[in-house]
Amino acid sequence: MTAPRVRRLISRLPWWIATVFLVGAVLLWIFPFVWMLSASFKDNTEVFAAGLNLIPETLVWENYGRAWEDAQFGRYLLNTVLVTVITVIIVTLRCAAAGYVIGRYRFRGSRLIVGILVATIFVPTGYTIIPVVQVSLQLGLIDSLSGMILALSGGANVASILIYAGYFRQLPRELEEAAIVDGAGFLRTFLSIMFPLSMPVTATVALLTFLGTWNAFFLPLVFTFSRPELRTLSVGMQAFIGQDAVDWSGMTAAGIISIIPVVLLFFFLQRYFVEGIAGAVKS
Repeated sequence: MTAPRVRRLISRLPWWIATVFLVGAVLLWIFPFVWMLSASFKDNTEVFAAGLNLIPETLVWENYGRAWEDAQFGRYLLNTVLVTVITVIIVTLRCAAAGYVIGRYRFRGSRLIVGILVATIFVPTGYTIIPVVQVSLQLGLIDSLSGMILALSGGANVASILIYAGYFRQLPRELEEAAIVDGAGFLRTFLSIMFPLSMPVTATVALLTFLGTWNAFFLPLVFTFSRPELRTLSVGMQAFIGQDAVDWSGMTAAGIISIIPVVLLFFFLQRYFVEGIAGAVKS
């Protein structure tokens, strides 16, 4: 082996080390998901008896049928989709409007408003459940999907607002000036020009809101405590926990059912998600 080739191999050694490390990290990260997929095709005895063996002895398709029909995950899926879609629409429009005002306008008290919004990040979610439930009881919205939607979409969503504000701040002022010349007001300028331009950020905020709402547990649990038919997927997992035993294979099958929509959505929106984050950070 010649000396130049040796030097070339030595120079590429850090790259090979980094590659091996990243491949190992990826395998370690995805192993729980692969294990859950494998466990969803096993019976309850084999789930733990097989240890780390990922190949089922026999494919038990009945786990998915038990999760879909017996545990009523078909109904829970429809509830979750309805709640999540409406919540995403409300949060996206609200955060876009707030981010537009904060990012494009300077007015008295704007910094104070931003400071208060940032401060709410440090308030634990558990502290806000009691007042939210109390208000919902007074308005007669408890034990209903509409009340759950308003509760889930009524948070501060500070990260989403700041992402929008950072993106709108970097857009040229000429866009608004041209709209004013054409006779457009504030609302028309926002809906017709600024909001369509923020599609990468909108995809990012929509995906983050979708994940948060899809996986929400505490608020859906409180709002469906006396009406099990209104449960979402995350709350419906409790159907597999009995008084004396846990249906692990059915629970893993239900977990796969709940993960598939999230994976598909991220697959289609990943490019916009990266562009939205990059645009907000750049600003």
